[in-house]
Amino acid sequence: MAWQESLYLEDNGHQLHLRHITSKPGGAPVLMVHGAIENGKIFYTENGNGLACFLAEQGFDVYVLDLRGRGKSTPVINAESDFGQHEIITHDLPLVIEYLSRLTKQSIHLVSHSWGGVLVASVMVRHPEILGLIRSNVCFGTKRTISVNGVEKLLKINLLWNNLAIKLAKKKGYFDARKYGVGSDNETIKSLQHSVAWVNKGPWQDPVDNFDYQAASQDIVWPPSWHLTGIKDKVLGHIKDVTNFVEESLNKQAKISLLSKETGNLVDYDHINVLTHKLAVKDHFPKVADWLNQH
Repeated sequence: MAWQESLYLEDNGHQLHLRHITSKPGGAPVLMVHGAIENGKIFYTENGNGLACFLAEQGFDVYVLDLRGRGKSTPVINAESDFGQHEIITHDLPLVIEYLSRLTKQSIHLVSHSWGGVLVASVMVRHPEILGLIRSNVCFGTKRTISVNGVEKLLKINLLWNNLAIKLAKKKGYFDARKYGVGSDNETIKSLQHSVAWVNKGPWQDPVDNFDYQAASQDIVWPPSWHLTGIKDKVLGHIKDVTNFVEESLNKQAKISLLSKETGNLVDYDHINVLTHKLAVKDHFPKVADWLNQH
């Protein structure tokens, strides 16, 4: 049985929380990065469920990050929070990756969900010196832009994310996603604005300093990469948009899998239960563990 502890990385007046889950200290390290309006709990529960706990039981040394202001990272997002995804890409994630490499004295597997995969990819493109610390990269439901149409996109993206969320954030000083029941954690105005700029088919350029991620991706060699998404993920990680992001990032060696009964899975998965469904531990979780072990 895996055991858990909380680690805190002090940095310039705030703390980044890492949930350390392991049954075998010294195993291959895995860093998990959540997406927007989320925190690290998408990967684990304190009573031992989730992908993080499963991988820990297979011998991996797992660290689940709460991005700045989310989960147990402090201070929590509030009206004074003056940061967005630029700070996470240029500072927080490189800091955590370098910290874990020093702590474990090993290179690291990266596992991300949704927008977390975009942040991680952006870090690798912008900081190619960090690639030597990374063994592999696994993403669940990761897309940068959303090209698919339909009622769900109209409600979740056009109406809520691109419009109402911005208005509510400007009124309160941050987007209180938990209060409105649309997410498990909140977002700063800047992080919301930065993600909206990219989701709406804008160029893969940094909204703060115009760094061109798409152009820079031509100059890196990606680590072994696997993108997985569910067939019922109709908007937030649609297979078309997952594929578009892989192609945009010029990751020609990346493996892409659509999880569905038709392709041999036990469940037709969606954006969330691809990580939380009780059958995942018998379905694709063991395949992910095997793939990580191969790299």
